[in-house]
Amino acid sequence: MGCKDRKDGNNCVCDAVEQILAEQEAVEEISCPTSCYSNLLSPAAGPQRDTIPFMLTNKKGELFKAFGNVGGFMGDMTCFKTIFFRVEAVEDCCATLSLLRPVDVDGHTESVHDPCDECFFGLEKTDFCIEVDLSCFCAIQCLSPELVDRVADKHHHK
Repeated sequence: MGCKDRKDGNNCVCDAVEQILAEQEAVEEISCPTSCYSNLLSPAAGPQRDTIPFMLTNKKGELFKAFGNVGGFMGDMTCFKTIFFRVEAVEDCCATLSLLRPVDVDGHTESVHDPCDECFFGLEKTDFCIEVDLSCFCAIQCLSPELVDRVADKHHHK
């Protein structure tokens, strides 16, 4: 089925985000380690993991992006563009998403347009939020919770 409105009223992106919000209780054994329906927050994922980062793709096949700290009014953080999100709440397929700030290996803000960008190292949670209609998206890709608050290995960091 394409990205048209589904006749049964369901939306797979909405369903996936609701599942993430419910802490990813796996409904079946899935061989894909970063499936949005696998248990990404299991104890094996690391201590105190409370965020499953994800990206959304719009109906044109483009990664959805949002902007945080526009104008640079909050603390010492600069304005940033992000394609990474954390779900905070979902109701009737509308969600409050917090923006995850992409950082380089030194913890400096990176405006990431592509998740394979060589400068991208990890994510930091922020208090910047956006309200979205999940029915406007065709795809969701969950990422490893270990990207959030990732710390560089000092032996390999130059």
